Amino acid sequence: MFKRNIKTKVEAALKRSPVVLLAGARQTGKTILAEKIAQDKNYSYFSLDDIPTYLAAKNDPVSFIRDIPKPVVIDEIQRVPELFSTIKREVDKKRTAGDYLLTGSVNPLLMPTVADALTGRIETINLFPLSQGEIDNSQENFIDTLFTDKSLKLKQILSNTELYEKILIGGYPVLQAIKAEDRKIWINEYIKNIVQKDAQDITKIAEPKDLYTFLYSLAHRASGLLNISDISRTLGLPQATLQRYSSLLEALFMIYFAYPWHSKSERKFIKSKKSYLVDSGFLANLLKIYTVKDLKESTYVGNIVENFVAMELLKQLTWSKTSAELYHFRTASGIEIDLLLEDENKNLVALEVKNSSTVYPDDFKNIKYLQELVGNKLIKGIVLYTGDKILPFGKDLLAVPINTLWENQ
Repeated sequence: MFKRNIKTKVEAALKRSPVVLLAGARQTGKTILAEKIAQDKNYSYFSLDDIPTYLAAKNDPVSFIRDIPKPVVIDEIQRVPELFSTIKREVDKKRTAGDYLLTGSVNPLLMPTVADALTGRIETINLFPLSQGEIDNSQENFIDTLFTDKSLKLKQILSNTELYEKILIGGYPVLQAIKAEDRKIWINEYIKNIVQKDAQDITKIAEPKDLYTFLYSLAHRASGLLNISDISRTLGLPQATLQRYSSLLEALFMIYFAYPWHSKSERKFIKSKKSYLVDSGFLANLLKIYTVKDLKESTYVGNIVENFVAMELLKQLTWSKTSAELYHFRTASGIEIDLLLEDENKNLVALEVKNSSTVYPDDFKNIKYLQELVGNKLIKGIVLYTGDKILPFGKDLLAVPINTLWENQ
């Protein structure tokens, strides 16, 4: 059992909000975390994956919500979406902080009827697969350090082989202790269940194989701009269908987007968002990359490494003291920065991801362009690389080993 770094955040939310939703992809550990909180706080517990419980809730959601003891954990609530409106009515009668801790494998904010039902009553917290710090039983503070005057410090050196192993394993809890050949089987079954079961719970898909095909296509474009029209031409599927599939996979926490950042003074910017898959091990498996040798020799290695970094940052943002958003930057003239973090005060940290053990001054040229554009609002420019030293390349410009993401002290 892994200690989850957002546990204290969930507990704090339960002290102020009547409904807290712990949301994330299946098998990320939502049920285990919810059960732990239920045990610590003496909540009753009901899972809608349990058939009798599901039938009771589906048959009469009003009586179900009225009669179950509060406070309560309801696991996998998306299986009976009618419960959301019923909970709304109960909360409006009696608003008590922490009455409902829900877990769900579907993002309710992307389901309009559900989102409307609990507006102003629900607090949603995302649970991702394990971060590298959680795997090592520590809580990362990389993002918080970036937005302060503190210096980044690297605790230990990590070889390329060790880094690639971590990328291939990914963050799903069950995959931390099984063999590589078993990971392949587990991920393939996982994808099948998502497409054939969870996706069908949200919307009926006439041709599930088309959703498979779209997911594989996204894997080949991971860490790149989402170009639906190009994918439509390649797959021979209508753009409207692919837009619907994109929203569906986002709602199921299979894909994540980094939206474009732009300045009012920079008009010629690219408006497309970048897409990432939920997990680097999941991504590698879709690309049929199973070993460190496969990864080193793959033409997709740079994309996979960036996907890994982006997801580690998204995980840390769920518990960091710094409130920030993740973006990317790209102009029509070809100037691009892989990832940008922007905090509430509009301060920026630019991050380039480089799958190389050597960094050159020219690797900072796009960051310097942004530095000229925004001035003091860019507080740090970082090139994350596979080397073993933190190296200065100018004022607030650093080359930083990738494992500093979780090894920073």
